[in-house]
Amino acid sequence: MKTQHPYQDPGNPVETRIDDLMQRMTLEEKVGQLMQVNGQDREEALEKLDSQHAGSFLQVRWDWLADFIERAGETRLGIPLILGNDCIHGFSFWKDATILPTQLAAACSWNTDLIEQGARITAEEMVQSGCSWTFSPVLCITRDLRWGRVGETFGEDPYLIGEFGAAMIRGYQGEDLSAVNSVLACAKHYAGYSETLGGRDASEAELSRRKLKSFFLPPFQRAVEAGVGTFMTGYQAIDGQPSTANRWLLRETLKDEWGFDGFMVTDWNNVGHMVENQKVCRDYAEAAKVSMEAGNDMIMTTPNFYEGCLDAVNSGQLDVKWVDDAVRRILRYKFKLGLFENPRMPDLAKVDERKQSPAHREVALQMARESAVLLENNGVLPLQAKQVKKIALIGPNADDHLAQLGDWSLGSGQAIKNSAHNKEAVVTLLDGIKTHFDGDVLYEKGCEILNDSTDGIAAAVEIAKQSDLAVVVLGDCNGLMGEWRSTATLDLQGPQLALLEAVRATGVKTVVVLVHSKPNILPAIVTEADAVVELFNPGIRGGDAFGEILTGKANPSGKLTVSVPRHIGQCPVFYNQVRGQHGENYADLTQTPMYAFGYGKSYNTYRYENARIKETQLGQQDHVEVSVEVTNEGQFPGIETVQAYISDLYTSATWPLKELKGYARVSIAPGATETVQIKIPVSACSLVNVAGERVVESGDFQCLVGSSSRNQDLVALDFSVK
Repeated sequence: MKTQHPYQDPGNPVETRIDDLMQRMTLEEKVGQLMQVNGQDREEALEKLDSQHAGSFLQVRWDWLADFIERAGETRLGIPLILGNDCIHGFSFWKDATILPTQLAAACSWNTDLIEQGARITAEEMVQSGCSWTFSPVLCITRDLRWGRVGETFGEDPYLIGEFGAAMIRGYQGEDLSAVNSVLACAKHYAGYSETLGGRDASEAELSRRKLKSFFLPPFQRAVEAGVGTFMTGYQAIDGQPSTANRWLLRETLKDEWGFDGFMVTDWNNVGHMVENQKVCRDYAEAAKVSMEAGNDMIMTTPNFYEGCLDAVNSGQLDVKWVDDAVRRILRYKFKLGLFENPRMPDLAKVDERKQSPAHREVALQMARESAVLLENNGVLPLQAKQVKKIALIGPNADDHLAQLGDWSLGSGQAIKNSAHNKEAVVTLLDGIKTHFDGDVLYEKGCEILNDSTDGIAAAVEIAKQSDLAVVVLGDCNGLMGEWRSTATLDLQGPQLALLEAVRATGVKTVVVLVHSKPNILPAIVTEADAVVELFNPGIRGGDAFGEILTGKANPSGKLTVSVPRHIGQCPVFYNQVRGQHGENYADLTQTPMYAFGYGKSYNTYRYENARIKETQLGQQDHVEVSVEVTNEGQFPGIETVQAYISDLYTSATWPLKELKGYARVSIAPGATETVQIKIPVSACSLVNVAGERVVESGDFQCLVGSSSRNQDLVALDFSVK
C-alpha cells in the first residue's frame, strides 16, 4: 500500500500512528473496531464488516479468511482485521494439526520450556492460516472438579499456573509480535470464573476481593509481566456484579494498577448476557455504557452492541473517551502485529506443510511422555519381556482418538461442525503398544462410556484369559467435558468399573490407564490394580508415550498439579486450603485426597537427605536459598521434580498452611546423587492482609522441601524474616 498518511508509515512510532488514524475515524468506524463478529456464517459476517465496520472476527472458516482480509483492506481507511480462534492446545480446528496434551496434562510435566515449545509450534501452524490471535492460555484455578472445564486449566496452584501461563505467552508471542511466526495470546478467564457453585459452569462466584487478590489474580498479574497482549473476561458474576461490568477488576486493577497496555475482549456475548440472561441492563445502550466504563475494549459476538453503543454516546449516556481508549488499545496491537504492512493473507498449502512436521510431532511426543503420571506400581511396570508375551488391551478409550485429543479439538463440537481429526493422524494407545511391544496384542473395546450395555464385556474377559497382562483404558469422553458440560459426579460412567472388575476377576495382572479430561473417583478396583497410569488427554502422540513407558523405553516423571479426591464429598480438595477448621477428618472419611498435588511415582526410588537452608535470618530483599541431596536408588535414568513450599507460621489474617513457591526438575543417573538448589525471593513469602494489601509480614517461617505436597514427603527448614 502506497504511504499516504502518517498512520500508514511503518517508520513512525506506534503511538503517532494511532493518533493520526484516530483523528481520521468517524464514531461509527471507532465503534466498529470494538466489534468481534462470529464468522461461521460467511454472508452475515461480511455484511457486518460492511455495515458495522467490524474490526475482528472469530471462527471464520479457513477457506473464507482471504475474502475477509481483502474486504477489510478495501474499506475507507484500510484498517486490517484481527482474526481470532480457540487454538488451546495446538491449532485445534485445523484437520490433523499437531494437537498437544491439554493444559492439565501438559502441566504434569512441570516443564516450562516444553510448554513454551508447545505454544511456539501452535503459533507456527496457525500463522499461515491468516489467524493471528489465539484465545489461550487459560489461567483459571481448578477448584470444584465437577466443573466441565477443569481440563483446560493448569491445575490448582496459582504459582504454577502463572509460570506455565507465562511460558505459553512467550511461545505464542515470541520476541517480536510482528514476526511471521508470532501470534497474539489471550489470558483468560479474568477472573474467578472457576470458583463455581456445585461445579456449574458460569454460576455466580462467591468471592471477596481479598480472596481474588490472594489466589485468583496472581496468575493474571504474572501474564501482564510476561507481556500478554489481550485478556478475556469470565462469564460469571462476583458478589452480584457480572465480570463484564466489574470496573474494579477490569479497569482499576488490570489497567490502572498493573499497567496493562493491551485490550480486553469479552467472552461470547457477555454484553448481551447482561441484557438477556443476567438481567442487570434494560437495553443494549445501557449494556454498552456499563461494559465500556468498566473497562472492556472488544465485544465478542454481541451484534446489538453496535447500535447500542452509538445510542449511548449520541444520547450522552456514555462519554466517547471510553470508546477512544478502547479503540486506541485495539489499534496498538494491530500495529504491533504489523497487520497494516502484512495483513497475514493466508497460505493454506503452507499450513498443511507445517502441520505435524517431524519436529512438531517430536514436541508432542515429549510433552506426552513427560506428562504421564505413574500413580501405582507393584513392580509390573516396566514390562519384563520374558514374562509378558501377549497383552490384552481393553477399554473404551484404548483406541478412541477423539477422547485422547480431548476438548477444543476438531471433533469436540465447537467451531467447525460435523468434522473431526482423522484417526490416522493420531497414535492411539492401541497403535503405540503395537509399535513398542514386541509380543502379541489383542484388543476389545469392552464397553462404551455413554451406553450402559455390558454386551462387550465377555469378549474382553476372553482375551484377558488368553494374555499375560491386561491393559484397561478408562476415562471420559467429549460428552462429559468442556463448556456447558459440568458433571454431577466424578464417577467413571457407563459399565467401565464392571468391565475392570470382570477383567481383574480372571487373575491376570492388570494395568489401568486413565485417559480423561479431569480426575475421576477411583475406587479400590482401580487403585489396587498392579499399576495405574494417569495420562489425562495426551494428544496425538499419547499412544507412543504410553508404549514407551509400558516397555521401559521411558521412565515416568510426571507430577500431579491437581489433587485427586477419594469421594465427591471431599470436593473442593485442593492442597493449599486456609488453615483453621475444626479437626482434620470428616466423621466418616479422611480429608486427605487419594493422590495429592505434586505426587507422582517413578520406576526409581529417590532418596532425599541433607536438606539445608543457607541463611535463617532474612530481610525483605533477600532470598530463601535451600538445598537437598537427591539420590536415584533405581536402575533407570530419571527426572525428579523437587518442590519447595513456604509456610508462614503466624499471620495477621488466615492463610494457607503451605504454598508452592519454587521447584526444580533434575535429571539423575542410576545410583547418582544430585544436590538440588532452589532460590525463592522473600517477596514471594507474602500474604494478603485484611486491608487487601499484599505484604510480607515479619516473623517465623518454614520452607518445606520434598517430592510432593504431602506432609510425609516434606522436610521443614526454619527461617525468619525481619
